[in-house]
Amino acid sequence: MYDTSLGIISQNIYSQVDLHSKYGGVVPELASRDHIRKTLPLINQTIAEADLSLDQLDGIAYTAGPGLTPALLVGATLARALAWSVNVPAIAVHHMEAHLLATLLSPSKPQLPFIALLVSGGHTMLVKATDFGKYEILGESLDDAAGEAFDKTAKLLGLGYPGGPEIARMAQHGTPDVFTFPRPMTDRPGLDFSFSGLKTAVQTAVKASSELDNQTRADIALALEEAIVSTLYIKCRRAIEEQNISRLVLAGGVAANQRLRKRTKLLDADVHYPPISLCTDNGAMIAYAGHERLRRGMSADLVVNCQARWSIESIE
Repeated sequence: MYDTSLGIISQNIYSQVDLHSKYGGVVPELASRDHIRKTLPLINQTIAEADLSLDQLDGIAYTAGPGLTPALLVGATLARALAWSVNVPAIAVHHMEAHLLATLLSPSKPQLPFIALLVSGGHTMLVKATDFGKYEILGESLDDAAGEAFDKTAKLLGLGYPGGPEIARMAQHGTPDVFTFPRPMTDRPGLDFSFSGLKTAVQTAVKASSELDNQTRADIALALEEAIVSTLYIKCRRAIEEQNISRLVLAGGVAANQRLRKRTKLLDADVHYPPISLCTDNGAMIAYAGHERLRRGMSADLVVNCQARWSIESIE
């Protein structure tokens, strides 16, 4: 929950990691069923911890997309119904815009305009933000996102889900330069990404290894993390130079990666990122994005409408 004067006044997260870990990724049907069971009790708990009641809220924000339709529908239907029941606006929020704005919840807030690297399990893109709601995609992944490369490699190495934190933990024990993986699309102009080839490179390395012991897995994890971080760093540097904007915002789950944070600090730019707790999906970032839209007089129509695919450039 977000208050204009006090900031975040209450938040809770229920993780489905244990539910999906044995599958190595999100199963939409299982996710949506679990949403039905858990969402309303979590909302009630969060409101109670803020010492408020539902009818004291000024608006209810929800994720309208992009994402998996079954899960989006659960949240949108519940939010729309709750808003109607107490006669307050419902605010449809773009998932990636919420990630981008989460950095404004940190003590050091970036000034507009800035370049944003939005990098998560499902998305990798560079966005120029010139004002609230005014975004231009400078480059995006043509296939797998960076987070998907982490997840797929973790599964290949027999590590847990989600893959990013697992790869990062294993990489701490890796030996540099034992393996070297390509930095895809950095040898050509442009700001687009491609990470599907990294999975193939890892598969080749695994097959060529006589024994996939813990040290070999750590060496592969380090090489993969270095490849992804170096690629993101090169593309960020290029975007900063091409756009002549010296402010960079990291957002999304992969923005929690410590190697990425340290590397981007080497850029000739003012670098910002959210607190670790607000990098992965969370209700606080949705509440804040909804707050910003509500105070500008924006709200959703009295319909349940979700968009599995929704370009950040098309936000009103």
